[in-house]
Amino acid sequence: MSQSPLSDSSEELVHADHHRLRVLRVREGRIEAAELNDCVAEETPIALEYNGISHATMLATPSDLEDFALGFSLTEGIVDGVSDVRGMDLRQECNGIVVELEISSACAARLRERRRAMAGRTGCGLCGVETLCEVLRPVPAVAGGQTVRIGAVLQAMRGMRARQSLHDITGATHAAGWADGHGKVALVREDVGRHNALDKLVGALARAGLNATPGMMLVSSRASFEMVQKAAMAGVGVLAAVSAPTALAVSVAQRANVALLGFLRQDDATIYTHPERILP
Repeated sequence: MSQSPLSDSSEELVHADHHRLRVLRVREGRIEAAELNDCVAEETPIALEYNGISHATMLATPSDLEDFALGFSLTEGIVDGVSDVRGMDLRQECNGIVVELEISSACAARLRERRRAMAGRTGCGLCGVETLCEVLRPVPAVAGGQTVRIGAVLQAMRGMRARQSLHDITGATHAAGWADGHGKVALVREDVGRHNALDKLVGALARAGLNATPGMMLVSSRASFEMVQKAAMAGVGVLAAVSAPTALAVSVAQRANVALLGFLRQDDATIYTHPERILP
């Protein structure tokens, strides 16, 4: 493996994140006569391999794939830190892209054991219960009790929306952003999948060395429990969503010491957990 996830490489496969085509518009119930140019977001199978073993395949927008692979590895607990990823290569295959990661021996052994445990219980009578335990895995509580002003959170959400360039031309992608405690947006990542966008953001934070810096995460979607889990695994204690959280997301956020906000629209928001950390 020749490429490091900590540095960009000119040899990285470059794929368009959107596709242009001709369409017909319908206005007021009538089909317009002339075709127009339009853009649709790309959705590509992305396979992740760890030390030569295939682990997961997802449909994602084929941009920022090194961020995506690193972020997924961190939020899923496959690796503990950036240094556990020794190399990364991208390979075109069939109709998708394979991301080959070389991880430390300790992390690889842990992943193999995890895969064996999952395979061993698929035929048992209690496999559904045990699978739920795997999905709802405990996540470490975010250290500290960072406080932010509600004005900074609202400002950050507006700042992220202004940087959703792929959404602006396709209308089909979610975004995840990171802002400092003053509401200044530093990073935004987009993808057709909301989980993928957040994984890309986590990877970008780690590669930029910002994962230990106090700040907040923003998502242009609802806040499911997986989104809260990923924020907590990244050590970010404030998560703000455009839409609503689920009951499970609120429960996980409370336990993980994540201040969770939803329905961020214009100057409005709803605070669901740890309201003492959201200041006027």
